[in-house]
Amino acid sequence: MSKIDRYVLSQLLILFGFFSLVLIAIFWINRAVVLFDRLISDGQSALVFLEFTALGLPKLITTVLPISAFCGAVYVTNRLNNESELTVMQATGSGPFRLARPFFLFGVIVFALASVLNHLLLPMALEQLSEREAEISQNATSRLLTEGTFLHPSTSVTFYAREITEEGVLRDVFLSDRRNPDEGVIYTAAEAYLIRNQNLTTLIMVDGTAQRLDTADDRLSTAEFRDFSFDISALVRSDTAQARSARNMITSELLVPWSQVSEATNQSLGDIAEEFHSRFAEPLFCIVAAMIGFSTLLIGGYSRFGVWREVVVAFALLLLINGARSTMQNPVRDDARLWPLLYVPVLVGALLAFGMLWYVARPNWLRRRRARPQESVA
Repeated sequence: MSKIDRYVLSQLLILFGFFSLVLIAIFWINRAVVLFDRLISDGQSALVFLEFTALGLPKLITTVLPISAFCGAVYVTNRLNNESELTVMQATGSGPFRLARPFFLFGVIVFALASVLNHLLLPMALEQLSEREAEISQNATSRLLTEGTFLHPSTSVTFYAREITEEGVLRDVFLSDRRNPDEGVIYTAAEAYLIRNQNLTTLIMVDGTAQRLDTADDRLSTAEFRDFSFDISALVRSDTAQARSARNMITSELLVPWSQVSEATNQSLGDIAEEFHSRFAEPLFCIVAAMIGFSTLLIGGYSRFGVWREVVVAFALLLLINGARSTMQNPVRDDARLWPLLYVPVLVGALLAFGMLWYVARPNWLRRRRARPQESVA
């Protein structure tokens, strides 16, 4: 690698790191606000919030990497052009493809980072995140023990406790159970206790009243009790038992016959094919993003009005290609044999970048093509 390549590559990596940190911070703040509100309102500690935030970072980074690669390539190309360094390199005989070499190497480095994330770190983080969500969902104290607030462990259950003592005693408890459409039951008790035994969670209510409304004939019956046990295990586990997903499996686990993966995850072959090949197509898009950012600005040349037009065009091309990537996912999910469609946007982007570099290398080609018919007529 020449000194020029190392110089340009170092500039690209520095700007790539800067844009990555800025974009990750912006996306993280937007996501952290929602996550913080949800976890803290459920009675979770700040440590749980930090854990969930850390486990969500790999997904966030994979989203940011192509954008950062594009921004770094555009910024460095613009600065090289403004400081006449690009002009000097072209004057020494370096053609567009020679100038594109450090940008391509930069794209390969980002591709390697994205590959590690997509094939290994992201599935492991999603698996751990899924397990932690299940644990928290099954933790009755985090779902129920928030004093002075009406809580809804499920869509048909409402729970309220006026006070929770340091010993764990719930005072002035209200529990509304509407899971049975034929009847609704309201329990009120002076005190209550939560008892957990392995996978069973029981709410013991003391000195209370049960009011049962039969919706068929609108009959209300009331019964007083000295102590009453209410099994809330079903509430705690509601909607948490999920089959393992292909998204949570590292790529090496997907190298077995997909029929086995489909049986283990209850997912279709199309979903598995889309997940598997997306892990290869998405990192390749990082190379395309860097090359489009460089080639689009290179084809624009120098202008005293700046390169805003070229930047807008490059960004529009990136959005179109990325939109095409999203469009190709549904056909693959419907039919696993259509998996090559996931690589079409990357191929189109690569051909587009190659075509722009080829045009810059032969600027008079189009002019000669137009002049040939006139010469033949003469």
